[in-house]
Amino acid sequence: MFFFDLKPYFCEVKIHEIYISRCIELSKKGLGTTRPNPMVGCVIVCDSIIIGEGYTSPYGGNHAEVNAIAAVEDISLLKNATLYVSLEPCSHFGKTPPCSNLIVSSGIKKVVVGVVDDNSLVSGKGIDYLKSNGVEVIVGVLEDACKEVNKRFFTFHQRKRPYVILKWAETKDGFIDKIRKEGEPKVPTWISNQYAQQLVHKWRSEEQAILVGTNTVIQDNPKLNVRSWVGENPIRLVLDRTMRIPADVNVFDNSVKTIVFTGKELETALEKDNLEFVQIDFSENIPAQVCELLYQQEIQSVIIEGGTQTLQSFINADLWDEARVFVGDVVFGKGVKAPLFKGEVTKMEQIGSTVLKIVTP
Repeated sequence: MFFFDLKPYFCEVKIHEIYISRCIELSKKGLGTTRPNPMVGCVIVCDSIIIGEGYTSPYGGNHAEVNAIAAVEDISLLKNATLYVSLEPCSHFGKTPPCSNLIVSSGIKKVVVGVVDDNSLVSGKGIDYLKSNGVEVIVGVLEDACKEVNKRFFTFHQRKRPYVILKWAETKDGFIDKIRKEGEPKVPTWISNQYAQQLVHKWRSEEQAILVGTNTVIQDNPKLNVRSWVGENPIRLVLDRTMRIPADVNVFDNSVKTIVFTGKELETALEKDNLEFVQIDFSENIPAQVCELLYQQEIQSVIIEGGTQTLQSFINADLWDEARVFVGDVVFGKGVKAPLFKGEVTKMEQIGSTVLKIVTP
């Protein structure tokens, strides 16, 4: 990829923003694959020309800086190049060697960083290493945008809990489900259209876990996997205080890792491949206990898909970061009311006959 010389037309700050914007664009290619590592994009520029770029490989693979440097065909240009990266280069040994060491050894003398890494293993150490080795470092270019793309990562490290997404579909008159009659088939009540339903499967592929309550499993018998999209299935999380969910439901099919939070004494005989039971105190703050346990297991994000009682418990506990609400083109007249909450609508989108609202606290 080549650019015309931009220097005559833009000040240095504007040029930095252009290349960090490209880093952000690249970083998004790692959504759903890099965790627990952040999504990072990197661009290397020499004489206003991009000579190398990369983004974080799936977990265990190369970081963005490594891929970008490897993409440079003429490494002699690196000594006169500027490396742009959306997140501070790492300075510790993990699955891969430190990126800050590679930058120094490659001869790059100028680095522009979007935002400092909040992970205690990094947190300024990468920048300090670069500076102590003669590299000029500029920090804080498009900082908010760089934080937004890694909102899961930053929430996990700053708040010591996963990024929590609430998701439901409701009718025009505010119902999330019909009143179920005894003997009715155990299938979902569809309110949104097929395009919205496909979008939900895309979302599932992007998040690490998905959580539902007892009634949702019993009433709908959901699979909670990715069927209408390509990607990894999220870890299934189920709340079942008294262990009343039948053993033959889809979430117990052992096809996907599933964790059941229960209030009953645990029997080790219940444990199976991909099925784990965890005891919590259902008389205390359930969402807080769940978030704490997910943090301990390094689960950085979770979608809460229902039902109303489960969704409302996270709202009441003030443990949510965004809500994705579909409003279908249907009216029930009566039924199970949708959750009650307050927030700011940051986005509205028409998806066929369905409206999608994105709400933040």
